[in-house]
Amino acid sequence: MIPIVGIGAGLVAALLFSVVITGSPLAALLYSAAPLPIFIASLGWNHRSGLFATAAGALAVAVALAPTGGIAFALIIGLPAWWIAYLALLARSDAQGAVEWYPLGNLMVWIAATAALATVGSALVMTTDYETYRSVIARMIEGLLNEMVRSRLVSLPAGIEVGELAHSLAPAVPLGIGASFVTTITANLWLAARAVKVSGRLPRPWPFIPATTLPRKALLLLLLCIFLAPLGGFLGVAATAFAGALLAAFMFSGLALLHDISRGRPWRGPLLISVYVALVVMQAVLTPLLALIGLADSLFGLRKRAALPPPPTQA
Repeated sequence: MIPIVGIGAGLVAALLFSVVITGSPLAALLYSAAPLPIFIASLGWNHRSGLFATAAGALAVAVALAPTGGIAFALIIGLPAWWIAYLALLARSDAQGAVEWYPLGNLMVWIAATAALATVGSALVMTTDYETYRSVIARMIEGLLNEMVRSRLVSLPAGIEVGELAHSLAPAVPLGIGASFVTTITANLWLAARAVKVSGRLPRPWPFIPATTLPRKALLLLLLCIFLAPLGGFLGVAATAFAGALLAAFMFSGLALLHDISRGRPWRGPLLISVYVALVVMQAVLTPLLALIGLADSLFGLRKRAALPPPPTQA
């Protein structure tokens, strides 16, 4: 049963992955859901099902598109989804027999690390030469900037050349890619877990997500990334991507904190509605603020200082 489910999930994931070559907005949306079948197979039918899905999907993409496409599928979609699902179902029993499941905060750190590895993997599939990679990214940014200038969406100050600006922005691109991978992986994991829970196949009890806070080691990892990022090369790409991924993870932690501290408060509804609306219309402003809240929570233990009531048994 496990191989059959895994192979089916892998083929569906491969199809969702492959439609991105059409370049349509719908294709981009379907591409972002490519990890979902692998998550569902791994969470509902054992993590080995996720390995079968990864292998089947990579083989299908390699045959239908190109061998490099199969490698990209495995590095960007299949293996990250399998590994995160494996960790999500990891548990241990104490001396009294109580089961302790893998903490969500630690899982978010792993999601960030996986996002960084997927970013580097996608770069290496493109080319193993860093200068070539940077030139390709710069050309992509230059094309986007030229289109935005032609459409009058942006106007550059006098004396600023589009090409020079594109080359100066290129090293920061992995920051955004790493952050976007975290959002994609987290959203797919949540959707898959919900679907498997409804089917009654989820082994892990549903956790209280608002209690999620990143461990302090995530702060040390972020500082290490900031130190390594200026070194350049693919090491700098990895460090920059990991920094962006960690900041996205801290953003989710900050959002969880707002959900947690507002429990039972009369202003909970207006607060959360305002936050989510602002995330849509003022994402560039609110996302860093939420990340700072998450950082402060990990560093100072804001939840303990707020003396919050214990989490409910079911969220």
